[in-house]
Amino acid sequence: MLDIIKSVVLGIVQGITEWLPISSTGHMILVDEFLKLNVSEDFMTMFLVVIQLASILAVVFLFFKKLFPWGFNKTKEETKETFNLWLLILIGCIPAAIIGLLFDDKINEIFFNPWTVAITLIFYGILFIIIENYRKNKKIAVKDVYQISYKIALLIGLFQVLALIPGTSRSGATILGGLILGLDRKTAASYTFFLAIPVMAGASLLKLIKFGFTFTGLEITILIAGMITAFIVSIFAIRFLLAYIRKNDFKVFGYYRIILGIIVLIYFLLLR
Repeated sequence: MLDIIKSVVLGIVQGITEWLPISSTGHMILVDEFLKLNVSEDFMTMFLVVIQLASILAVVFLFFKKLFPWGFNKTKEETKETFNLWLLILIGCIPAAIIGLLFDDKINEIFFNPWTVAITLIFYGILFIIIENYRKNKKIAVKDVYQISYKIALLIGLFQVLALIPGTSRSGATILGGLILGLDRKTAASYTFFLAIPVMAGASLLKLIKFGFTFTGLEITILIAGMITAFIVSIFAIRFLLAYIRKNDFKVFGYYRIILGIIVLIYFLLLR
């Protein structure tokens, strides 16, 4: 029962931190220090990736009308726009898919440690503050995901490659890329949500295949509990972020990242 409660807590952390640009990895490292599940290391590695699939289902649930090309009284032009949106999503996924497939294990071997996570938390936190200050008086060129060009989609995809380094935050990297390339905040966030669908669904499938589909009763219960929690919390996190950025910028997340990075450094330097 205790492991199921821990799984729920991890689902809450995943659901919040996957969509806010504050690094799910940074939070999971800290949480894992205090909430050790009574499972194998292989299962835990798979679990932390596969519960992301629940977060993806939250995106599909919230944006189904926008993402599904047929029905909802869509005109031919709207259906065409939806197919084009999916093309933009796939283009944006290409760089990370290539680099991830080739170097993911090596990147994790080199960079998956508290020091890298702390440094990237702080670095990108500072970058968020700088970019938001720089954009204050700049003209916003792209105010809807349908206005994103193939070139911009590919460039944002290159920013997503940065997220392969733990602590960067996939949503943080792509949102920063969107802001730098002239997207308004809502468009940058929305495109980030959509980009996650093939990326995280593919990563979850690969982890499941690598782990195998043989689970103990406890393992399947833990996985289901974490996924259900992550799904519900993700819905609230996505809605919160979209409502928040209508009137606010991303600087608060930058400050939060800096504080969290310092906490990670202090913990692993002095307390662990």
